[in-house]
Amino acid sequence: MNTLIELYDERAIENILAPDMFHPRRIIYLCPREVLRDHTRQQKLAAFYRKRGWEPELIFVGTSLFEADRILRQLFTIEEKYPDCAIDVTGGSDAALFAAGMFAARKDVPAFTYSRKKNRFYDISGADFADDLYCDLTYSIEDFFLMAGGTLLPGRVDNHILSQYLPYFDPFFSCFLRFRREWPTIISYIQRISPAEYGQIPPLDITGSYTVKGERGSRNSANEDALQEMERIGFIQDLTIIPDQQVSFRFRDVHTRAWLRDVGSVLELYTYKACVDAAIFHDVISSAVVRWDDVLGHGSVLNEIDVMAARGVIPLFLSCKACDIKTEALNELAILRDRFGGKGAKAVIVTTESCNAAARHRAAQLGIAVIDLEELKTGQLVHRLKVIMKAE
Repeated sequence: MNTLIELYDERAIENILAPDMFHPRRIIYLCPREVLRDHTRQQKLAAFYRKRGWEPELIFVGTSLFEADRILRQLFTIEEKYPDCAIDVTGGSDAALFAAGMFAARKDVPAFTYSRKKNRFYDISGADFADDLYCDLTYSIEDFFLMAGGTLLPGRVDNHILSQYLPYFDPFFSCFLRFRREWPTIISYIQRISPAEYGQIPPLDITGSYTVKGERGSRNSANEDALQEMERIGFIQDLTIIPDQQVSFRFRDVHTRAWLRDVGSVLELYTYKACVDAAIFHDVISSAVVRWDDVLGHGSVLNEIDVMAARGVIPLFLSCKACDIKTEALNELAILRDRFGGKGAKAVIVTTESCNAAARHRAAQLGIAVIDLEELKTGQLVHRLKVIMKAE
């Protein structure tokens, strides 16, 4: 195949899966006029293919994807210039698909499609090369953002070091479960006694008062049992408690310091490890920050996904909440999944609270799986992830 015609789709993966599978010399995108004018979007597509190790010629043809007659005429024109073409009828509008079917029939052009359910390509007409062909592609998390015109930025977590800490994350989460109700107060206390000046290396050796100011004028005293448990699991060292007077200890390192000063880190790290333990993903990232476009400054749109994982051509978006599930959180997760993952992408919200019926109903409407406190307490997170990804 020298020339592949793609019917441009809002779901980014529909635009790149067939080209990336068959590597034509030339890809012609029949696209809306706004994409034709969006040179940055076109450059991002070219950058995606370069990152994948090849550089096809990209041609963008503007059209109205709701006028079948016009689309059909444009397809005839393309075929006259590139008689060696084939057409992918996986994505695109209804009108575009209707026109593509007529085009393939009249001009005897090979046509094929892709089944997400079976992860295979299928011959529609004259495309023997695609018949019952298993899709063995794998995409990194960065790939999913790039193909959709986004950029993966560094997040709050240094993912390169996480593998060194995997044995600590289960004990850390067990510590959280033991002190779950007091956890925000415990973390707030640690924050109070371990301040850092902006731009300076944060100190690891900490000495602070036994009781500090809490929220809204309250008093917050050291939770001795929690601090002792944190020492037992190796997150802090050299703990000394003088009741009603003073607390001193040393953070293991800058990473554990950051995790013990952030209420939500424990769930994110536990979820990250569950993705790794599931052994079904080829890429896992904690704190994936995506910039939607190349606009810098105040006009830039940034979002953070707490944990992301990729299995073949299917991304998994995980939102971790150390609180009740709110509708806003579900809506945001659904938008990110649809924008950067497409129709086959999965989304999960993990909460350390019991999920109520209303939140479950809204999540179901949006196609989001819910994993709540009871499943976390009974160690079902890895199993649920495998079920959601249809790997078990």
